[in-house]
Amino acid sequence: MGPLSPTRTMRLWGPRSLGVALGVFMTIGFALQLWGGPFQRRLPGLQLRQSWASTPRPAVPSCLPRQRLVFLKTHKSGSSSVLSLLHRYGDRHGLRFALPARYQFGYPKLFQASRVKGYRPQGGGTQPPFHILCHHMRFNLKEVLQVMPSDSFFFSIVRDPAALARSAFSYYKSTSSAFRKSPSLAAFLDNPRAFYQPGARGDHYARNLLWFDFGLPFPPKMRTKRGNPHPPRDPNPPQLPSGVGARAHTLDPSALFHPVPTVADGHSQTSSSASLDLGSSSFIQWNLAWLDSVFDLVLVAEYFDESLVLLADALCWGLDDVVGFMHNAQAGGGQGGSAVGDGGLTAEDRQLSARARAWNNLDWALYVHFNRSLWARIKQYGQSRLDSAVAALRARREALAKHCLVGGEALDPKYITDQRFRPFQFGSGKVLGYVLRSGLSLQDQEECGRLATPELQYKDKLDAKQFPPAVSVPLKTSRLPSP
Repeated sequence: MGPLSPTRTMRLWGPRSLGVALGVFMTIGFALQLWGGPFQRRLPGLQLRQSWASTPRPAVPSCLPRQRLVFLKTHKSGSSSVLSLLHRYGDRHGLRFALPARYQFGYPKLFQASRVKGYRPQGGGTQPPFHILCHHMRFNLKEVLQVMPSDSFFFSIVRDPAALARSAFSYYKSTSSAFRKSPSLAAFLDNPRAFYQPGARGDHYARNLLWFDFGLPFPPKMRTKRGNPHPPRDPNPPQLPSGVGARAHTLDPSALFHPVPTVADGHSQTSSSASLDLGSSSFIQWNLAWLDSVFDLVLVAEYFDESLVLLADALCWGLDDVVGFMHNAQAGGGQGGSAVGDGGLTAEDRQLSARARAWNNLDWALYVHFNRSLWARIKQYGQSRLDSAVAALRARREALAKHCLVGGEALDPKYITDQRFRPFQFGSGKVLGYVLRSGLSLQDQEECGRLATPELQYKDKLDAKQFPPAVSVPLKTSRLPSP
């Protein structure tokens, strides 16, 4: 794997191991403040590149496309649509995927490098490098770095816990014991502890699913039977960044964070080590700061197209590299595409959203944090520049849909007879898919097919490409001469 870069070395300081290291840090006092380490927020500046105008690329590009990628595919957050563009990009450019034996890396267990098909540990012989790791896993940085280079681009996606809860209840009702026992999401959120048992089969889907997928430790009161170790105590917790942009200010984290005001050396602080509670904002902020040191970008489902523009900019990709169709969306549900806000909801729906965010308080903290960081990046990128890029992205998507798809949109699975494009049906809602128009050229059939292929079928396609079945050649037998 080679020596780790300084930035990636910080990533090895996971939230669990930091608890052990903290005792050493406290003995050197103010040196901790001078050193900073993994607790310093890392938000690299974005390079300003050519906008997505329909003009030829410069003869000498200002950047090189990034092709070593780690995507944490979170559940019910629009991540299947991101996976689709990664599948297409890697397929088109001949990149090598780190693939699971089936469709997930042993989820809900923490990721292990040994679950990557074709992976050989160091010293186990040479192997071609992997370019993209992107299928469902519970994040485990140490093991990920056994598979992927330390300078890979790490990114993920989050979704408003209120919308995620609605989608997860429909999709995982038969999987989560808590959801299965509840007659409705409203009934569940009205009294969740009547249905939810930490550690019960499938109940990680019922509370703080994003936090779980990121592999973060839980406070003791939320501890599951899987046994998360005690998280570290933070004597000087990093502060959440202030909101940037009008839409960021609509997310009020005050319902989550109730810091204990203390005065030390004449300065107001969030808390002291003596008053720190593992379920407090200090514990949450500690983990968020660690994520900032690991992930180069976190997309936000409610601002999906804006997120794709920032992703393309960070990766030095073009418009067609990130344009695509929504995948794994349920009929009547959808994934992302609408900004957070309860203005158009009924009073009952607003109450349900508030309860969902309170029940999934760790996920709400994640969401508030990464929504703010997204809008900080948008400010760097430039709002007018972003608006132009988003408009170009949406126009291109609409044009491709009209050209490629019957009806120009996703369809009920009953209309999809071609098994190559029929999405896997799971949960109580219908998962929509696509039908290609007839009369497409062979080249358009290939490109439109890539856009329309669901994640499971595309994974199988990549698997067959990377691991072609061995063809047994019959042995030639010498024909004996006649006596």
